[in-house]
Amino acid sequence: MTVCASSRNPTSSGDWPAGTETVEGSVSRRPSEYAEAFDGVDAVFLAGAVPATVDEVLDTARYAGVRRIVVLSSHGPEYEEAYPPETWFWLAIERAVERSGMEWTHIRPSAVMGAVIEGTYPATGSDWADTIRTGGVVREAFLDGGHYPFIHEDDLAAVAAAALRTDDHVGRILEAVGLPIATRERVASIARAVGRDITAVETTPDESRETWRGRGWPDDGIDVTLYALQEYGDQLTELTQWTLAQRPSVQEITGRHPRTFDTWAREHAHLYH
Repeated sequence: MTVCASSRNPTSSGDWPAGTETVEGSVSRRPSEYAEAFDGVDAVFLAGAVPATVDEVLDTARYAGVRRIVVLSSHGPEYEEAYPPETWFWLAIERAVERSGMEWTHIRPSAVMGAVIEGTYPATGSDWADTIRTGGVVREAFLDGGHYPFIHEDDLAAVAAAALRTDDHVGRILEAVGLPIATRERVASIARAVGRDITAVETTPDESRETWRGRGWPDDGIDVTLYALQEYGDQLTELTQWTLAQRPSVQEITGRHPRTFDTWAREHAHLYH
């Protein structure tokens, strides 16, 4: 099996695994101009789609002979369904894929541990590398009670690979979710990984908001981050049970125990030195 990665600038898109082919393409900007990206492709992992161009992407893929679409979605559809269709984002993408005539699977993941590297959602932890390197300190709201669910990026990739390569998950929504992790536990994991103490200072939500704004975070991303930190802390027992009840679980899909935040911190300790 050949893996092909599509990028607007494939020559500068980071280190791809050995054997990966790269082609120029975009799913959010004039996707039909990159139709050759779908040549010979059987299944597509659709990440970064937007409602404005998703139908064009799907038409182009179907015309090229693509058989299956696996969507990197979010938990947004659970909330968007209560609002008018013209306001949908993730649900608009999922529904477009479902009516495309191709096989489909939707993956709704937890936050990804490695998001802090890319500066993508969520905002929590996104400034820690700087503050730990320069002062050995973390400053964040809901430090004592805050929790957030995370999945290791390699586990999310394994879930996507299973959906792409097997028929087991066609027509299903996969909850690729990890257990909620306490903010202080994440700080402790990084401290163990770097081999030194880290001082943790609780701030107000408004103080964290200003910090994250200064790093370029939009208000809606900040709002969701603060809400989730508090909500998972307040409803930890219920939301932990919900996570454990999901079937198939990440472990059942991948055939291995999910990677822990301790593992992730050891793998990325260099970020905090």
